Amino acid sequence: MAAAIPRLSIIIPAIDEAERLATTLPCLARLRRAGHEIVVVDGGSGDDTRARIGPLVDRVLVAGRGRARQMNAGAAASNGDVLLFLHADSLLPGDTEAAIADALGHSCWGRFDVRLWGREWSFRVIEAFMNLRSRLTGIATGDQAIFVEREAFKQVGGYPDIPLMEDVAISRLLKAIARPACLRQRVVTSARRWRVNGIARTVLLMWRLRLAFALGADPGQLARRYERG
Repeated sequence: MAAAIPRLSIIIPAIDEAERLATTLPCLARLRRAGHEIVVVDGGSGDDTRARIGPLVDRVLVAGRGRARQMNAGAAASNGDVLLFLHADSLLPGDTEAAIADALGHSCWGRFDVRLWGREWSFRVIEAFMNLRSRLTGIATGDQAIFVEREAFKQVGGYPDIPLMEDVAISRLLKAIARPACLRQRVVTSARRWRVNGIARTVLLMWRLRLAFALGADPGQLARRYERG
């Protein structure tokens, strides 16, 4: 018997993402027609993000800059049974709601595998390591579209209010409750940061930042290093 489909609140933090949301949001229209909720939380865009996306979402919010703050604001204003946090440049798989429903029969939270947008063989290697690392450690990244039951999200206090590594931080908190459901279905996400900064340089930077965070480095300092990267 198929698992019952919970109502999803899909929460998208955004800053100056009008062009990318023009691609992402139409792909969510089917989920919206099925009764799921789309919430975009703007962190202070200088473009016309809010004006352009209004008809494509259920709610547009404005919150303090920073993904953690934006996603917490979206969670507080939404009313779905399950929170799904999606980056503005990412596309969900076609069977999202059924996959999540099945996953929640085993855990209160989880994430999808990720696929980077592009044909380069190096992207296949990067995404394979990202997915394997996550499966082994139980730590998810924002690129993997973390989903969590509302009550579990409340239990851990939401995303820690830090400027970087908020996905790692909430994964640690949720992992204390249950191991994540690691879905094989793939979220397709932009490879723009690898293209702009260079593949090797970006990989090395992220490894250094993750290691520094694990060793207790200040997230504010890490965020500044990331922005310079």
